[in-house]
Amino acid sequence: MTAYRPHAGRFHAAVAVAAPQRVGTVTSVLGLGLEIAGLNCAVGELITVGSGVETLDAEVVASVSGAVRCMPLGRLTGVAAGAPARAKGTPMLVPTGTGLFGRVLDALGRPIDGKGPLPPSLRVPLDQEAPSAMSRARIDTPLQTGVRVLDTMTTLGRGQRMGLFAGSGVGKSSLLSMVARGTDAEVSVIALVGERGREVREFLEDDLGPEGLARSVVVVATSDEPALMRLRAAVTATRIAESFREAGKDVVLMMDSLTRVAMAQREIGLSAGEPPATRGYPPSTFSVLARLLERAGTAETGSVTGIYTVLVDGDDHNEPIADAARSILDGHVVLDRKLAVTGHFPSVDVLGSVSRVASKVNPREHTALAITLRKVLAARRSAQDLIDVGAYRHGSNPLVDAALDHEAAINQFLRQPMDESTHHSDAWAQLSRLSAHFGHFEGAA
Repeated sequence: MTAYRPHAGRFHAAVAVAAPQRVGTVTSVLGLGLEIAGLNCAVGELITVGSGVETLDAEVVASVSGAVRCMPLGRLTGVAAGAPARAKGTPMLVPTGTGLFGRVLDALGRPIDGKGPLPPSLRVPLDQEAPSAMSRARIDTPLQTGVRVLDTMTTLGRGQRMGLFAGSGVGKSSLLSMVARGTDAEVSVIALVGERGREVREFLEDDLGPEGLARSVVVVATSDEPALMRLRAAVTATRIAESFREAGKDVVLMMDSLTRVAMAQREIGLSAGEPPATRGYPPSTFSVLARLLERAGTAETGSVTGIYTVLVDGDDHNEPIADAARSILDGHVVLDRKLAVTGHFPSVDVLGSVSRVASKVNPREHTALAITLRKVLAARRSAQDLIDVGAYRHGSNPLVDAALDHEAAINQFLRQPMDESTHHSDAWAQLSRLSAHFGHFEGAA
């Protein structure tokens, strides 16, 4: 007869939990990463380095014979060769749900706004495949941004991916804040990647404001954080936006900036041993950008409209990241430094900007209005040298005459104060009234 043991179940459970766990060893800490021997881990797995209270999480970014190379999710200070390392065995999860509205999170989905812990919410794995090409709904509905020049001259569609291309200090972040306050999307997810620490609160309190923050989720990784945290901020924000799309909502995802995401991946790739290619960017940088951008867009239900700022190096719009982003995105808005220094805000270069879905989401009469204004602006630009030296003669070109005669009205339409939001129907009505002044010149060369 077997003796009754009232604690046998608890004993077996404790033995199962305390099963031997394989422990690896840090063999080197070099540059931005570390190498660990003795663990059989795949790329993307999480590892805890150290023991006791002082531990550091890291992610496997490369696997070589007998060792794995990792990038830290924190500072490497205090980590030395010989430190123990253990595989966590669990995927990285991020919070989702309406409880995130008005909150500011770090790259790992932890609150950093001093408002206490997040409410209980569903957590989903960080990694997610992009919707398949054949399951994506067609883009056929315009997205209101509240910015006249965007809503009329480069109309965005729900599920489009648009790039804001500009050098530093030209007004990208300010334009994003206008969109966050004026959009008719149900949810705004904002990723601030590689931002200066000083600018984060300024953006949240001055640019975004309480109205914009109330229906937004903000993910922040400042420029002093490890490269993996900066990359994770972009992926975390994208995953949160995807979770709202899965609930059938229309989301606008704004990321500032895509260039700093690429720079973070460059640091990771070079530390993992990849060879540098174009301007020091390893090949993985461009595949990471493609995977990240493809995750936005439409699905069977809901949409994620992506607006990504691209910081062009030295105002060179043909540098590698800008060139790669332009080839993946569904349009680009160019911000012009010459306009910015004259106080023209938003400093959108209308002729240099294009939306690839504008003709699909706008009725023909709206498309005709935008084309008419573009023709007037193009004629003015072609004659600018003659105008500057006083050699242009009035009457030489009716379109140029119209541009000069109605210059103040054109600038008033294209400019917009930061604290002003214009409904898209009002924006088209204003463009219609403006185009009435030069509509009969539409056929002019």
